[in-house]
Amino acid sequence: MNPTMVGIVGLMVFVVLLFTGLPVGLSMMFMGTAGVVVLRGTRAAFQIVVGDILTQFSSYTICVVPLFSLMGYLASYSGVGEGLFRLAHKFIGHFDGGLALATQAACALFGAICGSMPATVATFGSIAYPEMKRFNYDDSLSTASIAAGSSLAVLIPPSMWFIIYGTATENSVGRLFLAGVPAGLLQMVLYMLTITFMVGRKPHLAPKSPKATWRDRFGTLLKGGLTEVIFVFLLSMGGLFAGWFTPTEAGAVGAGGMLFVTAIRRKINLKKLRSALKESVRLSAMIYLLLAGATIYGRFFALSGIPGRLGNFVTGMSIPPWSVLTVIILIYLVLGCFIDAMPMLLLTIPIFYPIICGTLGYDPIWYGVVIVVVIAMGSITPPVGVNVFILKGVIREVPLKTMFSGVWPFVIANVVMCLILIFIPQIVTFLPNLVYG
Repeated sequence: MNPTMVGIVGLMVFVVLLFTGLPVGLSMMFMGTAGVVVLRGTRAAFQIVVGDILTQFSSYTICVVPLFSLMGYLASYSGVGEGLFRLAHKFIGHFDGGLALATQAACALFGAICGSMPATVATFGSIAYPEMKRFNYDDSLSTASIAAGSSLAVLIPPSMWFIIYGTATENSVGRLFLAGVPAGLLQMVLYMLTITFMVGRKPHLAPKSPKATWRDRFGTLLKGGLTEVIFVFLLSMGGLFAGWFTPTEAGAVGAGGMLFVTAIRRKINLKKLRSALKESVRLSAMIYLLLAGATIYGRFFALSGIPGRLGNFVTGMSIPPWSVLTVIILIYLVLGCFIDAMPMLLLTIPIFYPIICGTLGYDPIWYGVVIVVVIAMGSITPPVGVNVFILKGVIREVPLKTMFSGVWPFVIANVVMCLILIFIPQIVTFLPNLVYG
């Protein structure tokens, strides 16, 4: 059997393993190892597999994963998210759909110190939903706005997905972080416009809440969590962008800074610290297993020659590059309905990255932002919208059907976001090129 056929059969077997319920990381690891054994023999296969895992896990860059995870969970358990929501509520809560708008602003601010989507969903599911329920917001709007807004955490740095993408493709994490700033802000604006449009058409979805006084606003400003966000973001991300720290050092500084500022303001205790450490270890272990599996599976896929053949096939076709990109984005949208976001990112990089950034010559930083936007869209679409399922665990009284029924306007906002990035790529490439040249 030629290598290409081995690769195709391996992909089919991998899909079967997914449907058996075997964890994605283990499925990739098993299929990748078996494929390399078939292509290179047992002895060479285990040398390659062990070498790849040791190289990946001994990488200095990958140490950033548990550090940024800890920074995010410290922010979550210390109540910073609650303060940010109250702050946004005081300033924009009186507008049409104000509490849903405040959720988007708070998620964006929280994303500046937490690159974890699950932590963001859980935080604002327990904070924003009860407030919207108190003002008789429609359940489909309130839950969808939380699920969608939480995806801002993977666009605004420090983003865990950008770290994974940069590590897997050997691109600069600092450049990806800079590209994520305007992308995250633009996505936030599009979500806000979506909410405004929905409430403008159907005012009963979001009854108005009272307007806060300026005294209340400034009082909340001083203790609403913004101080922690500014301090940690400037310390960690500011140092990274200025060239003072590597991404790994920025993660360590950010985690230390978050622990320091929350301890000084008495927002963290030993119980919350233990919980943050426990969740950080759990998330990091999952990511490490996925990285190990993706590394082995990526090696198998490269040995099969499929990426090269696909690249030659695309080159030989007389169609514009944007049409190939459109097809790949559509494939991501379909996969996002069935596969969890992070495994899908790692699984598809060995297949599509060489075509888009090698054969077609697209900017890898720009492509990283586009793919994060597309995969984030999959986190709210049925039947495997992970954000919605996490939110369901927090808000048990709202049926899944109601939650999913409200996500479609936000999906449209994501599609508009993709189109903007495709036709105006300078939105995300300007800052990295300005800072790094």
